Amino acid sequence: MRSSFVPRLGREISLIGQGCWQLGADWHHVGDDTAQGILEAAADAGVTFFDTADVYGDGRSEKAVGEFLRSWGDEVFVATKMGRRADPHVAEAYTLDNYRRWTDRSRENLGVDTLDLVQLHCPPTEVFGDPRTYDDLRTLRDEGRISHFGVSVETCAEALDALRDPDVATVQIILNVFRRKPLEQVVAAAHEAGVGIIARVPLASGLLSGKYDEHTEFAAEDHRNWNRDGSKMNIGETFSGVPYEVGVEAAREVAALTPEGWTTAQMALAWIGAVGAATIIPGASRPDQARANAAAADMPSLDDATMAALAAIYNERIREHVHARW
Repeated sequence: MRSSFVPRLGREISLIGQGCWQLGADWHHVGDDTAQGILEAAADAGVTFFDTADVYGDGRSEKAVGEFLRSWGDEVFVATKMGRRADPHVAEAYTLDNYRRWTDRSRENLGVDTLDLVQLHCPPTEVFGDPRTYDDLRTLRDEGRISHFGVSVETCAEALDALRDPDVATVQIILNVFRRKPLEQVVAAAHEAGVGIIARVPLASGLLSGKYDEHTEFAAEDHRNWNRDGSKMNIGETFSGVPYEVGVEAAREVAALTPEGWTTAQMALAWIGAVGAATIIPGASRPDQARANAAAADMPSLDDATMAALAAIYNERIREHVHARW
């Protein structure tokens, strides 16, 4: 599999990673055996980067990854996230004492002494601009709790705030065919700084698989059912903030551009790889999905006509709904 060297991590990571949100909660239930099958299928296909968080299933995802690490630990790199356990979720909760508690819990869940990468999990905006934030993360690193730290952001402005710190190793941001603003403001700046871009929500919560229509129903526990209005978390995390009906119509146009022998999801992932992400973290609910996602890393480059057509779909159908917000 193609890989990317991230200077601030000092290592290469696979272009396609494995997102592990689905192994915890907020989608539909993935059983323990299936979770291990997904992780193993991804690793067998060449995935070396796995992304989880302490709140996914209240630690269930981290524990699943921890079980997987007992067999694959020396061969893979695991990123987790912290901060969303704060209740209330306010800037004042982002303290060194809480960081220690949160990372100690993740270390236990994952069964490791030192976490490979810890990312602040979409904290309140003011946290990114506070120098103490990064000083505290450096303290965690000096104490041996973590090896590297990064941020997961909602907006390009938050990403640019974080990029001012010389030790931020990665920026995780929504980047996909329906969310292009990071190409204008973040990707080049991250590359210049040696920071890796982790592209999350790469398929716009499945819209860019081309499989949904106006009649698709989602399970009651699925965030695509209960967060369409953004009442539980940032609305940009669900369908990338695109109104569902608009996204379904635009996704049909995207699907019509899929090269022969590819899936629409593979085309959408290949597009992200072409525009500068260090790694892309699609989720999977079955092992075959993990294998198909991984295969996108080695697809040929999309031709200029397809790239232009995808840009036109964004500008004509999607831009007005998302570009100014994030």
